Amino acid sequence: MSSPQNTQSQPNAGLIFAELNAFQRSGALKGAIDLDLFTLIDNGAVTASQIADKVQANARSVRILCDFLVVHGHLTKQNQEYGLTPTSKQFLSKNSRAYMGALSGFLLHEEVAAGFRDIAGVVRRGGPPGRTLMDEEPIWVEFARSMAPMAYMVSEKVTDALKSGGPVKSVLDIAASHGLYGITVARHNPDAQVTALDTAKVLELARENAAHAGISARHRLKPGNVFETDLGSGYDLVLVTNFLHAFDRPTNEALLLRIRRCMVPGGRIAIVDMVPNEDRVSPPASADFALTMLANTQGGDTYTFREYQEMLSAAGFRDARLEPLPPLPQELVVARA
Repeated sequence: MSSPQNTQSQPNAGLIFAELNAFQRSGALKGAIDLDLFTLIDNGAVTASQIADKVQANARSVRILCDFLVVHGHLTKQNQEYGLTPTSKQFLSKNSRAYMGALSGFLLHEEVAAGFRDIAGVVRRGGPPGRTLMDEEPIWVEFARSMAPMAYMVSEKVTDALKSGGPVKSVLDIAASHGLYGITVARHNPDAQVTALDTAKVLELARENAAHAGISARHRLKPGNVFETDLGSGYDLVLVTNFLHAFDRPTNEALLLRIRRCMVPGGRIAIVDMVPNEDRVSPPASADFALTMLANTQGGDTYTFREYQEMLSAAGFRDARLEPLPPLPQELVVARA
C-alpha cells in the first residue's frame, strides 16, 4: 500500500507556516464548541450580531472567529450570513445525534497537550518525564465523559462485527471507562452478563450509562487494576478497547495471557485500537497516534496487525483476524482462546 508521504515537487514554505500555527485551528474550534456556536447557527442565529446576542459577546469578536472557521472549512459564508457545512451540521451541532463536540474536553485537555510541549525532550528520554496520563485518574473521568459520543458509534460497529460469532453470555469489559462497549453488547445480547473493570470513579459513569440503557441488572462493576485485580472466570467474550496502545509488548503479552486464563475455551477476545499498516505511516490517523503514545506514556505505541498476531499467539490465542470499522479510524482484532 502506498504511503501518505508528501509528494510535492516544489518546496512549500506555506506548509511549514501552517503546521507551526496548527494550534490556532484547534483552539478556535474548541472555542466555537465551548460557545455552542454551531448549534446556534443551526437554530437560525446566522449573523455575527445574532450570534453575539446569544453568547453575550461583541459582534466584532464573533465575526473574526466565524470568518476563521470559514477559512478552515467549518462554516460557510454568504454575504454576512454564516452556515454549517455538512460535517459541522452532523458532528458539531447539538441538534444532531452524532454530535462529537464533547471530544474536545479530552483531546484538548491541558494534561494531553502538555505531552507535546517538548517533543525533542520526549524523544531524547524515550517518553515523558515523571508521571504519565496513565497515572492520572481525573483525566480518565474526563475521557469517559468526553469520548462517549464517539465510543457509542464505535461500539455499535464492533457489536455488529461480533454477531457472526454467535450470542455471548458472559462479558468482561476491560478498562471499561464509560462502559459503552459492554453496554452495547448487552443491548444486542439479551442473555449477556457484563462485568466492567476500571477505577471506581470512572465506573460511576459506566453505572449511569448502564442505567440509561436499561441493562443495570446485567451490568456489574468491578473496581480495580487490570494487572492486579482478580478478573474472575468463565468469560466467552473479553473486550479490550483503546488500551493496549498504552503499554509495551512484554506488558501486553503478560496481560493477554492473564486474560486468556479467565476465558472459556473458544471464547473471543475483541481488541479495538488504532492499527497502522506495516509501513507505519498509513493510514494517517493510526500512524499519527504513535506520537501521542510517545508523548504521554512510558513504552506505549501503536501496533500493526502482525504485531497483534504475535502478541496474541504468545499468550495462547489463535485465529486472529482484523476487521475495519469504516468510516472510523479504529479497527477490530478478534481472536479465539
